[in-house]
Amino acid sequence: MTTQACHEDSNPMAYTLAELDSQYNARASVPDCLPYLQEYADYSASAREQLQGELSVPYGAHPDETLDIFPAPTDGAPVYLFIHGGYWKALSKDDSSFMAPAFHAAGATVVVVNYSLAPGATLQAIVAQCRSALAWVYRNIHRYHGDAARIHVSGSSAGGHLAGMLLATGWQHAYDLPAHVVQSASPISGLFDLRPLVNTHVNEWARLNSDAAIDLSPQFHLPEHGCPIILAWGQHETAEFKRQSQAYGSAWQARGLIVRQLEVQGVNHFNILMTLRDPASVLSRAIFGLMGLSPVMP
Repeated sequence: MTTQACHEDSNPMAYTLAELDSQYNARASVPDCLPYLQEYADYSASAREQLQGELSVPYGAHPDETLDIFPAPTDGAPVYLFIHGGYWKALSKDDSSFMAPAFHAAGATVVVVNYSLAPGATLQAIVAQCRSALAWVYRNIHRYHGDAARIHVSGSSAGGHLAGMLLATGWQHAYDLPAHVVQSASPISGLFDLRPLVNTHVNEWARLNSDAAIDLSPQFHLPEHGCPIILAWGQHETAEFKRQSQAYGSAWQARGLIVRQLEVQGVNHFNILMTLRDPASVLSRAIFGLMGLSPVMP
């Protein structure tokens, strides 16, 4: 992978180490994140009961390499591929299908990706798994009424980072994929420059050095001809989480690529995802617009 020129400063706001650690402590940014995580699980379980999907479809040989797929009602549907967050070390696909009813009702085939977790798996291995998942979807999604030419990639937090790594340049040929396999994308509250994490508690499981942090940063592997993207974050996120999306968006825009930056009002790092359950929310409508969908009100 060719590394593009990067800034010298991985701590642009000159935080102390304690301040930097606090900026990247997503759970500490809200009084209690556990109810939000329980909502992920509860609404996802409800979605699996409500929709007729194929669960735990393997995309690779490892037991963690599975997908939950909710086929659209008709052939040729756009595909919404979602990658869960959890700082690469928590959650799973079982917590991540909460948006499926709203997107399915709008006409999408919904795919939720599972991957191995750190520190048992390296970030390099997790990125490779997500790329394998996308390759499987590209080759097989027609069996689930999806159109391989209309894949939209989304993800939250660490999942936003992984979505960014699917948008990165230079890896597709190794997976026998076209360079433009992703038609549009919506990384949410993502991490696009991993260098600051080397000096935070996150590195206890991310296990990055400075070279790996650059190699695994979407910020430094932008495509030459990228697809339209939405970068979204919550009003009540930390300044660093906001800056991550804003800097990535600026880099994307500087290359003449189409990007919309969206701060969602009234939400934090965790409950921003619950707005995807509402087809009328500003974030859902923005994603539907990129996918060529119209919301269907319950």
